[in-house]
Amino acid sequence: MKLNFQKKLIDWYSVNKRELPWRETREPYFIWLSEIILQQTQVRQGLPYYLSFAETFPTVWDLARASEDEVLKLWQGLGYYSRARNLHKTAQLVCGKYHGEFPDSYTELLKLPGVGDYTASAIASICYDAPTAVVDGNVYRFYSRFFGIKTPINSAGAKKEFKSLAQEMLPGSDTGNFNQAVMEFGARQCRPKSPDCEVCVFERDCKSRKLGMVNILPVKTKRQKIRNRYFNYIVVRSVQNRKVLLSRRDKPDIWQNLYEFPLIESDRPIEKCADLPEVDIIKITDVSNFNTTLYNPKDIVHKLSHQHIHAKFWIVETDSILDRGIEPYSLESYPVPVLIQDFMEEYGLIE
Repeated sequence: MKLNFQKKLIDWYSVNKRELPWRETREPYFIWLSEIILQQTQVRQGLPYYLSFAETFPTVWDLARASEDEVLKLWQGLGYYSRARNLHKTAQLVCGKYHGEFPDSYTELLKLPGVGDYTASAIASICYDAPTAVVDGNVYRFYSRFFGIKTPINSAGAKKEFKSLAQEMLPGSDTGNFNQAVMEFGARQCRPKSPDCEVCVFERDCKSRKLGMVNILPVKTKRQKIRNRYFNYIVVRSVQNRKVLLSRRDKPDIWQNLYEFPLIESDRPIEKCADLPEVDIIKITDVSNFNTTLYNPKDIVHKLSHQHIHAKFWIVETDSILDRGIEPYSLESYPVPVLIQDFMEEYGLIE
């Protein structure tokens, strides 16, 4: 059964796999780069970012020498920015500790920032043919349906159970190709919604198909409660020289190390200028002579995985020169959240 499964999967993959740039190489740098970018990101969204990074930083040395701001700016819009920060840290570690060569073992790869079991398994198997199985969302879904596994995939014991099963199904050689085949099958054939089971090569062997549970599996427990946050961005502009204030989010939180306008976070929406405390504006901007207007009366809602940001932009014009201000032509070079980027484009701060 195991050999038949492996053959069917590899045969399917040889015909149906997508032509992707990171599949044309076994160079660890490019495999690692693609795997980090594709964490929690679909291929169609991640591919342009991969191409940009590969062109801008053609070697791990180039990436290591870049500033964090350069890395974050290129990553802008992809989300989960801790991946970008860890990407930069890993490049510096690989160049400093490993002399520009990625570790060739699963165990050593796990020591790199931002590299967990899945990424280490992918790099080790694809680049070095190591016998270690990958388990990602696609693998969870495919194996859960094929074997009829009802264990919730986000439960405490799921990772160990599915890792053990994936390891058992791994062939004795060409493990990298097999791992990519499993992930590709989950992404393209055993899709989350409306998989085309009638043309599936495993249609006769799939337990969920026999039991009528294709649309039930995999099981996932109830999601974490969404947190609502209310952000009031203070857009300070100098009437004299049109400079704008930006500040860096340096605390452990969403968008860490990205730039934004000075921020007042409130526990509920603020609807009128009179309700926005002037003392707070002065405290975070060091500006005392200003006029305030509300740009968007209706909140802009920016949805993240476990929190929704309700944003308002308050335009604060001042006669002050803003010594700490940013020239308008320089704003484009700063890495900012998409929420800020969209506002700056709409308001005309950048083109």
